[in-house]
Amino acid sequence: MPTQLANCRPSLGNGRGFFAENNLRLGQPLSYSLCQNSCDIKLHMSDNSKIEWTDATWNPVRGCTKVSPGCAHCYAETFAERFRGVPGHPFEFGFDPRIVPEKLAEPLRWSKAKMIFVNSMSDLFHETVSDDYIEAVAKVMAKADWHTYQVLTKRADRLRELLSGRLRFAAKLPHVWWGVSVENKKHGLPRLSQLRATPAQVRFLSIEPLLEDLGEINLSGIDWVIVGGESGPGARPMEAAWVRKIRSQCREAKVSFFFKQWGGVRKSEHGRVLDGRTYDEFPERELVAVPEREERLDLISETEPMELVFA
Repeated sequence: MPTQLANCRPSLGNGRGFFAENNLRLGQPLSYSLCQNSCDIKLHMSDNSKIEWTDATWNPVRGCTKVSPGCAHCYAETFAERFRGVPGHPFEFGFDPRIVPEKLAEPLRWSKAKMIFVNSMSDLFHETVSDDYIEAVAKVMAKADWHTYQVLTKRADRLRELLSGRLRFAAKLPHVWWGVSVENKKHGLPRLSQLRATPAQVRFLSIEPLLEDLGEINLSGIDWVIVGGESGPGARPMEAAWVRKIRSQCREAKVSFFFKQWGGVRKSEHGRVLDGRTYDEFPERELVAVPEREERLDLISETEPMELVFA
């Protein structure tokens, strides 16, 4: 039913500094020696997100490349490219895909349970990210089980392959939600079929930007649907009838429905009210107690070797 809604200890702080990224290698294990004070570095944490359907973002990967029409006006690329060439900035290399292993343990440092959008500035299943690194991210999600993770991809074929193989352990976790982007019939709906074929316990769709009438959608095995229009310069229009048709199908299939925005060049002018109300439904979540500080410190210590393998 839908619901409204060793030598030194690792730091658990909410530091706002950023960590220089000079490593462009994407997930191949390498030897590494750690400075004895390095685990006192406080990394930038995006623990307050403005995205309507999440609480926080976590980006152990940054950057991406376009694969379909939904990528045409990518907000993440526009943001990242503003900082290309700025020394020490998280997006010093613009939107070039790269892993950020020093952020792997970040969710373990958050002392309050959150819904976390994984890789809001990238795609975990991008072809340049190694299977080993994706598995490392999944292992962190398994450890930090007091959070709920929202993993979204346009690379549904790789999602299906890994969730049916070496990530099967993560597919069955109720606090890890696996989703695909659906913008149109040609590119988006095939992703839905790939998602349905995975053993994921919780599956969701991000139908944003919605670029056309999707017609009848098979929502069997889907737990949550997010719908939204495109926003920003060049935003392509979304018709209300398309949204209402999806809402109706969600009601019939008893799938949680979240209406994110109408979008537009200035999205704040159009808001997110649909037929007189907002829709903020989520799948049901089981609340898990947050471990005490010492237990979280131990979990971080266990995770540090994983960070160093990919550094």
